[in-house]
Amino acid sequence: MLKSDPNDPIVVTGMGVVSPLGVSTEVNWSRLLAGRSGVVHNDRFDTEAYGARVAGLVPGKDSDAEGFDPLVAIDAKDIKKMDLFIQYGLVAAAEAIAQSGWEPQTEDEQNATATIIGSGVGGSPVMAKSAVLVAEKGPRRMSPFTVPSFLANLAAGWISIRYGFKGPIGAPVTACAASAQAIGDGMRLLLTGEAEIAIVGGAEGSVDPLSIGGFGAARALSTDFNDAPEKASRPFDGKRDGFVLSEGAAVLVIEKLSHARARGATPLAILSGYGTSADAYHLTAGSPDGAGAQVAMRKAIDMSGLTSQDIDFVSAHSTSTPVGDAAEVAAIEAVFGGRGKTLALSALKSSTGHLLGAAGALAAVMAIKSIQNGIVPGTLNLDEPDASAAQFDLVANTAKAKALKHVLVNAFGFGGVNASLVLSAVER
Repeated sequence: MLKSDPNDPIVVTGMGVVSPLGVSTEVNWSRLLAGRSGVVHNDRFDTEAYGARVAGLVPGKDSDAEGFDPLVAIDAKDIKKMDLFIQYGLVAAAEAIAQSGWEPQTEDEQNATATIIGSGVGGSPVMAKSAVLVAEKGPRRMSPFTVPSFLANLAAGWISIRYGFKGPIGAPVTACAASAQAIGDGMRLLLTGEAEIAIVGGAEGSVDPLSIGGFGAARALSTDFNDAPEKASRPFDGKRDGFVLSEGAAVLVIEKLSHARARGATPLAILSGYGTSADAYHLTAGSPDGAGAQVAMRKAIDMSGLTSQDIDFVSAHSTSTPVGDAAEVAAIEAVFGGRGKTLALSALKSSTGHLLGAAGALAAVMAIKSIQNGIVPGTLNLDEPDASAAQFDLVANTAKAKALKHVLVNAFGFGGVNASLVLSAVER
C-alpha cells in the first residue's frame, strides 16, 4: 500500500464549489451551517409526468446573488461547446486554482500538473436533447460540438486546456464514487512521483428528463415530499423514501507539503488516507452488512496510519434511501463499533441532495471546513432517527461544535464501487 511520508504529507491548497447551496466554498459553508436546503421544486423541465418533482438545482445569478455565472470562468463563445457539468467544473476549478495560487510558468511545471475530474454521468442533458433532435429533425441538425459537450472526461479536458496543465489527465466514471476516486487517483500520482500537483474533484449536471426518468423507474428517487422539497432528503430518518437528484461540482488542489511550502502556498488540510473496493454483489444495492464499504474505510484508515479510534467524524455517503442508509450504518458499526456518541455522524446530502459523481469531492471540501472551524454540520430532516444509527452522535438538524483532527468521508456508487477518504488537520 502506498503511504504518505508523515514528514511530507499530501495537503490541500485550494478548494472550489458549485452546488445547490450556491457558488464558492464560503457561501456553501455558511449556508450549510445556517441549515439552508438547496432542494427545490424542479423547474428545469415539465415534471408533470414524473413521480419525483424536486431536485437540487444550482441557483442562477437571476435568482441568487451568490448564484452561478459561467462567464466568471468561461468565454462566452465557448459556453455552447459544453454541457452544464463542464461549466460547473470550470467555475469550481477557477476558485480552487485561484486559492492555491498555482500558475505553472514553465513546461516542466505544466508537465508536473495532473488533472483528474470524475463524473458519474457526464452530459446527459445534451444526450437527451440530441436524441429528440435526431428523431424529430434528423442528424444533419446536430451541432459539431455535440459529442465533446457530453463526454464525461471533458470537464478534465477543458480545465487542462484552460490552464495549460500537461501532466496526467483522467476522469473516473464510477457513479457516485467518481470524485472521491478522482481524489484518490490524484494522491497516487503524487505518491509515485508522476505529478507534483493535482487538480482533482468531480462535476455533474444531470437534472434532466432522462436521468430523472431513469432513476425514477428504478424507484430510487424521493416522491413523498413533492410539496415540501426541503424535506425530501432525509438521511437516517424513518420517513426517507429515496434520494434527491442534484447537480454541481467540487474541485481541490493537492500537492505534497514540501511543494506547497517551496512556492509559499497555505496548506488547508492533510489528505492522509484513501481506500477503495468493489462489493461484487449487486448492480444498484450494496451488501446489507456493508462489507465492501468496510473494506474501503479500513483501507483509508490504514493508509493514514491511524486507527478507527482516531476518527472524530464520519461524513456519510448516506443518500436517503432505506437500503443504502442501512448498509452504510452496518458498515460504520463494524468499523467503529463501540465508539457510541464519541463518533459524530452527519450527512451532507440532507442539505444539497445527491450530486452523484461530484458528491464525494463536495463532502471532502465541507469536511475540511469542518476541521478548520471545529464544527460538524447538522443532518437536516432527522426527526425519527433509525435505531441502528442512533448509537452514534447524529448531529440532528443543527450544527454542533466539536474539536476535529481526523474526518472520514464516504462515497459509494452503483456497480458496487466504494471509496473513502481521510482528511486531517494541519499542525500549526
